[in-house]
Amino acid sequence: MPLEQLPLVALQARKAFQTGRSKPIDFRVQQLKNLQRFITEKQKDITDALKKDLHKSENGTLLYELLGLEGEINMAIANLSVWMAPRPVAKNLLTISDEVYIQPEPLGVVLIIGAWNYPITVTLQPLVGAIAAGNAVVVKPSEVSCHTAKVLELLPLYLDPEMYPVVTGGVPETQELLKQRFDHIFYTGNSMVGKLVMEAAARHLTPVTLELGGKNPCYIDKDCDLEIACRRITWGKYINCGQTCISPDYILCEPSIQDKVVEEIRKSIKEFYTDDPKTFIDYGRIINQRHFKRIIALFEGSTVAIGGENDESQCYIAPTVLRDVTPESKVMQEEIFGPVLPIVPIKGVNEAIQFINEREKPLALYVFSSSNKVIKQMISETSSGALLANDCLIHYTISDLPFGGVGNSGMGCYHGKSTFDQLSHLRSCLIKRLGMEQLNGMRYPPHTAEKLRLARLLLLKQVSLGRVRHLVQATTLIMLAAFVVLLFPPAN
Repeated sequence: MPLEQLPLVALQARKAFQTGRSKPIDFRVQQLKNLQRFITEKQKDITDALKKDLHKSENGTLLYELLGLEGEINMAIANLSVWMAPRPVAKNLLTISDEVYIQPEPLGVVLIIGAWNYPITVTLQPLVGAIAAGNAVVVKPSEVSCHTAKVLELLPLYLDPEMYPVVTGGVPETQELLKQRFDHIFYTGNSMVGKLVMEAAARHLTPVTLELGGKNPCYIDKDCDLEIACRRITWGKYINCGQTCISPDYILCEPSIQDKVVEEIRKSIKEFYTDDPKTFIDYGRIINQRHFKRIIALFEGSTVAIGGENDESQCYIAPTVLRDVTPESKVMQEEIFGPVLPIVPIKGVNEAIQFINEREKPLALYVFSSSNKVIKQMISETSSGALLANDCLIHYTISDLPFGGVGNSGMGCYHGKSTFDQLSHLRSCLIKRLGMEQLNGMRYPPHTAEKLRLARLLLLKQVSLGRVRHLVQATTLIMLAAFVVLLFPPAN
């Protein structure tokens, strides 16, 4: 699409939103069902595209890209009427007779900028919440996973084409889109681009959700079951060839267990990917040669304990472990985003916590320990987008857990109802009657000590009404009215 036409795309989406047709629940549900139909009918196209882009197997795509997405759609359809409904809140005595609630309403036009590592799920999961919340959406897939982007171009054949246009292209197209005014921007990617997105959004005071990444620490306690711990770490690290924003980026452990950790990871790599991962169907490839060269350069100055084999012509890097890595090593200076796992020796949990806290807050933090005390200490003395004890990655599968970063690893969260809330305006509403004006006497001048005492009573006492709401409300109002009349008798 020519760059000069991109402002028209955003304008068309806004005009479509302003018709109001995205607000009724029936429209939203139908669009979500259409999105599910897209996934079902284009499943073969999707799996073929991901095979070309990232060497993902068909079953791997179904498991890691589409299964969770299907669950998000089903959850949104099943719960949408509840999510959309007014949400009552506790009232004080002054507002006890009023309607007081939170009404979720659409933000307007949302820009979703997807990522290339899981190009279907990280693009369409936010779209599920945006549709459920009643927004119009401009979808911008990553141009890096170019074959998958071509498949996503077919979305307007299933969804309302004016309400949900898809824009493909590279950096110029993204930059042009960021010049337009949106009501929310949802970006998944790295922190460097995240800063540019936030800067562009600031020109229009547009709120952003930034799903970024970082170096996710993985602390292994010397007293835990190393066989199980390393098996789970190996799975979490080398899925998608290490190109997962929540994969363990590096291991922290005591020197006394480093050899055992290396050996257990070696065994798990063989179990998962055979003696020759290069020929194994479920072992992926680096997205392109630029990233391949970047990752290979990170080996510099470190000792390879496992793997290290690579083939630039295929963008292949074997599952690799680096041992005795120092904090100053090149591999510790940036997010790896590849199948390379450094081991940094430390003296124990306290040094591990200090090491973590001296760096940017990660998207995920992993701790493997049989000690509940160690786990609780890690929770209480560190900060991260998420913390998992004794496993990796699986928090992403739980729709009721908000997924997002903190600090340098992102802002805002999504999944399930969290996406709906993130892409809604939670509007505060209060509806008061015009009668019973005497109850308001305490707020009008002159401000006396007696009025202040009454205001303290009425404003600081919260009331939460349950099954007997109407009875309690009526009784309370009668008592309040009598009390106010006694304090402030009507003028003759």
